Amino acid sequence: MPSPPPFARWLDETNDVTQVFLAAGQVPDLVNLAGGLPEPALWPVDALADLAARAVREHPKEALGYPPIDGLPALRDAIAARFSTVDLRLGRENVLITTGGMQGLELIGKVLLDEGDVIAAQTPAYLGALDAWRPRGPRYRPVRMEEEAPDLPYLMRGAKFTYTVPNFSNPTGRLVSVARRQALVKAAQETGVWLVEDDPYGALYYDCGPLPRMLDLCGGAPYAGPVIYLGTLSKELAPGLRVGWVIAAPEMIAALTTAKQGSDMCTSGLSQQVACMAFETGLCEQVLPDILSLYRARRDALCAAMAEHLDALFEWEVPTGGMFVWARARDARLDTDLLMREGLAHGVCVSPSSVFDPEGRDRAAVRINFTLNPPDSLAEGVRRLAAASRAVLGRSQAAGQDRSPQAMIEQ
Repeated sequence: MPSPPPFARWLDETNDVTQVFLAAGQVPDLVNLAGGLPEPALWPVDALADLAARAVREHPKEALGYPPIDGLPALRDAIAARFSTVDLRLGRENVLITTGGMQGLELIGKVLLDEGDVIAAQTPAYLGALDAWRPRGPRYRPVRMEEEAPDLPYLMRGAKFTYTVPNFSNPTGRLVSVARRQALVKAAQETGVWLVEDDPYGALYYDCGPLPRMLDLCGGAPYAGPVIYLGTLSKELAPGLRVGWVIAAPEMIAALTTAKQGSDMCTSGLSQQVACMAFETGLCEQVLPDILSLYRARRDALCAAMAEHLDALFEWEVPTGGMFVWARARDARLDTDLLMREGLAHGVCVSPSSVFDPEGRDRAAVRINFTLNPPDSLAEGVRRLAAASRAVLGRSQAAGQDRSPQAMIEQ
């Protein structure tokens, strides 16, 4: 019997590190600091249950039937109204409802990327975005937001789009300044390159008021600019709703809608109707203070534990929002791919920097999540991470491995 045809080539390009930490939940007594998961206790279960019951009883056709591919008109109108400002007028034609924020990323790849096309990407980059676009075989041009004055038009010119997470970037937790946001918008307008603003954490400001979105800075009445804005209810209400949205120029929304037709036909009508009613009742605004209070306290607990146990091993900045701390090893010999595996043996899981590097070469940092675990678990996880780090360094020193920056580049 002949062998079946091979799987698509892109499957060979995924990394085993991703599979390792996704399977880490099977480890007993594991402290999982690797994911980007919200705290389930914060989900407004009773309120959502009431809205779901009302949605089925009062809006059965919308909740239980096939909704339009681009989303329920009432929900599209609600999102357009929610994001409109004096200088930014949005209409239904600017909004597409997606099955979670991830689908928006996948659809952007579908409509813009051919094999070998260039993405100018904020680096390190969100792993989910890299996975969404991997089947299309793009090339990446890094855009490093920590650099003082990068030549953004130069970096963006010739790319199919520029990808950014300006609010508490996944993985670094970095908040992009207003000046840099303005420069990105200006460069997009100068070059004609689409500017993707991925904003799953935009509600999670702990220490200051929200900065203007690049969508806001672009403006337009009606809106027809280069910013493609992605949002989601996963961090504001509950990820299981799988309700996200894209806000963009009408021609982009039309193209993404065509792509969505061949992806899932439509997002759940029940979830959309619940989301619409959640906006109407102000549910997001009601639960947000408790979310911010809990996550702020957990961020502080994690950073305090890191200061106690990891200060000699890593350097980091305390994020002003979001869900992550990005810690870079002080010693170049501390390979964080090895640390991830050693951490599992010590009962802790973190995400190594290699999975956020399109080339998989950065092995000098870890992403640590603080939203899922209570303070005592965060402290225990950090203690285990410190022990695992010392074990990796000890073996590296004993073996005399050359982990200088130049050696890491040449690998």
